[in-house]
Amino acid sequence: MATAQEHTVSVASENTLLHNNGTNGTSTVDHAGHVAKERKPYDYGGNPLAHVRTNDPELRMPAFGGDFQPGLYRPPSRKFANPAPLGLSAFALTTFVLSLINLGTRNIGHPNLVVAIAYGYGGLVQLLAGMWEMAVGNTFGATALSSYGGFWLSFAIALTPGGFEIESTLIKNGEGPWLNSFGLYLMGWFIFTTILLICTLRSTVAFFLLFFFLDLAFLMLSIGYLQYGPKGPQSGCIKAGGLFGLLAAFLAWYNALAGIADNSNSFFVIPVAHFPWSEKGRERREKVDNTLARDTSV
Repeated sequence: MATAQEHTVSVASENTLLHNNGTNGTSTVDHAGHVAKERKPYDYGGNPLAHVRTNDPELRMPAFGGDFQPGLYRPPSRKFANPAPLGLSAFALTTFVLSLINLGTRNIGHPNLVVAIAYGYGGLVQLLAGMWEMAVGNTFGATALSSYGGFWLSFAIALTPGGFEIESTLIKNGEGPWLNSFGLYLMGWFIFTTILLICTLRSTVAFFLLFFFLDLAFLMLSIGYLQYGPKGPQSGCIKAGGLFGLLAAFLAWYNALAGIADNSNSFFVIPVAHFPWSEKGRERREKVDNTLARDTSV
């Protein structure tokens, strides 16, 4: 008859086996009962990285919004955490606040508060996340997060009250030079975002929509500043840019959640919806039996 000590060693060995071989280093073992049992979240086809071991150098994973990587890529060989949710969250909060101000929420007339957030969170933290994306080998994530981190830093520099005096210098001879300069600045970011948008066409719906709405936000804001009137920027375009920016902010948070939630902390996986022409979409179509649908004799 097995002793209590032997039973304890057996259960511990089983726990270790589940922990090391099935969970990629995360503890998902239920210790409430006598028999170790792994709790797996409900995956309804939303997250292509669910339950995939990332320490297999031969494995190529279909990426999703939470990893800020639109194409197939090899997982990093080093044990780095995923920096994308941090960068996405920094982008989301800063964009959220600025977009609410552009929409005229609670009659806030000037984005002074955004300057502080743009320096500390949207700028510095997002730039760091972009550099960490470089370390894990994600070229797209490094380019996008670092660039938008630089955007928020430059945005804060331009609007720092009494600091760099960029705005005050340009409006000495009227608001025209400042509004035109800021409009061209935003138009450049619209072009850059369009380039990134092209790279998401074989990605997921959630990832694509993030850049799609952000692209529209930059376009509307740049038009609003370039086509200014006697009272300043066109309020209709500025509010439209604020609306699209608000949608982009929520989608950035959504994609960040998709990168954070896994079987170690969530009971379900965040759906991100694959395009039918993507790698994952084609894989799912191949699993569907369309024999009866193609049979013309019936």
